[in-house]
Amino acid sequence: MRIARFSIDGNVGFGVVEGDELDVIKGHPFAEFERSGQKVPLDKVRLLPPVLPNKVVGVGRNYAEHAVELGNDVPDVPVTFFKPSTSVVGPGDPIAYPSFSEEVHHEAELAVVIGRMCREVPRERVKDVILGYTCANDVTARDVQRREKQWARAKGFDSSCPLGPWVETELTPADVAAGLAIQCTVNGDQRQLGRTSDMVCPIEDLIVHITEAMTLLPGDVILTGTPAGVGPLNVGDEVAVTIEGIGTLTNKVIKRG
Repeated sequence: MRIARFSIDGNVGFGVVEGDELDVIKGHPFAEFERSGQKVPLDKVRLLPPVLPNKVVGVGRNYAEHAVELGNDVPDVPVTFFKPSTSVVGPGDPIAYPSFSEEVHHEAELAVVIGRMCREVPRERVKDVILGYTCANDVTARDVQRREKQWARAKGFDSSCPLGPWVETELTPADVAAGLAIQCTVNGDQRQLGRTSDMVCPIEDLIVHITEAMTLLPGDVILTGTPAGVGPLNVGDEVAVTIEGIGTLTNKVIKRG
């Protein structure tokens, strides 16, 4: 099912998306829940980031062609970094172009949403700790990333982590390994097109690697890397990330106020 987080008349809740309606649920998706039977048209609600993560763990250079296009070697082990919770925005929210950069890039990514607290997860249990998957855009200040040894500012500025439009719970790591199409367009023009089967490290290996070091909490997000074709965003651009079996995440770039 598709689980969305939404706001209507100042109230925030979760609901199951079915067609052009949203069935409000009682409780939250990280435990057993009931559908309320209260259905609301999707066009009457504001979709929010589908989760509010405690942390977003990014994985760099997890597609070989992307590593090569930026002049990097394909790493032997996953390259990980953090994006703060303040970087997260939802579908339709603006991406504010940071004042300290002159070269901001889009990076279309599949995001894994964690469903339960976990650490030191064995490979065979990875599917049990995943709530589902959503679309992400790992917006990056590329000039800052090149200049600074740490990626914190380049990838962690406010609004640099659009997520949405909802969490798809029916997909599995096997579906990801088989290959979901992932695409990015800017103003309707295709910039990126790849398949999740091209990941260097699959979902299982990423979660094993990350949870060796840290505890993941319900709602935490893992960004799984981006295919080749990253490129610049400018103020006024509309950028869309579409992933097969999930949907489309669209955001517009604005000047930071």
